Amino acid sequence: MKNIVMTGGTRGIGYGLAGAFLDLGCRAVISGRAQGNVDEAVAQLAAKYGAERVWGQACDVAQPDQVQALWDAARAHFGPIDIWINNAGLGHPMQTLWELDPETLRTVVETNLLGALYGARVAVRGMLEQGFGSVYNMEGMGSDGRKQAGVNLYGCTKYALAYLTDALVQETKGTPVKVCAFRPGMVLTDLITGPFEGKPEDWQRFKPILNILGERVETIAPYLARKALANDKTGVRIAWLSPAKTMARFLTAPFRKRKLVT
Repeated sequence: MKNIVMTGGTRGIGYGLAGAFLDLGCRAVISGRAQGNVDEAVAQLAAKYGAERVWGQACDVAQPDQVQALWDAARAHFGPIDIWINNAGLGHPMQTLWELDPETLRTVVETNLLGALYGARVAVRGMLEQGFGSVYNMEGMGSDGRKQAGVNLYGCTKYALAYLTDALVQETKGTPVKVCAFRPGMVLTDLITGPFEGKPEDWQRFKPILNILGERVETIAPYLARKALANDKTGVRIAWLSPAKTMARFLTAPFRKRKLVT
């Protein structure tokens, strides 16, 4: 039975992934910044999968001591960690860089990038000590270098995360630690919808794209979990939307008329 640790696991794709790994017979540790949210998510998962396979602890990934504490507590509770997923992330209002306030710049970078750096540092060190393990970074919009107006800040952090993944693959070469990444595509969570709050015109323009390329968490999460458990190589990016699939979605859009959102 494999042990999975998920940062940012109280909602969205993190929560969905925790459930998907539990469906596949794993044990899951989830975290979030607020202990109340962690307790609620753990209770919901435990009701379905059993309290003996689910555990959680509050962790602000921007605080390195809390990230280390999460690793230590998870290992003490379930034993060696098979997969550590740097999933915690924040979005921001859809605004140009100069419109964003400095506090937003700081919190997004600290969570999305520093949080992943701290998580990777802790997980790789722990996995080298235990002799095995895989680290997965949750890449996203911007990881492949594409730009989109209004999400410059978020895209910068995800582009840096792709660099981190590749650099860690090199640094861990010849070790028992595998470093990989998820690229889930356009998943319908508050990270997608949140930036459009108060911007109805922008939302109306974006909805057709979301209906073509988007997916729900319950569709994406099982696919990513299955692929991660089956993967035995480092440097792998598990992507939901390949270029071929993206093109096929656009070509068939006039006939399929998907209605992910209305």
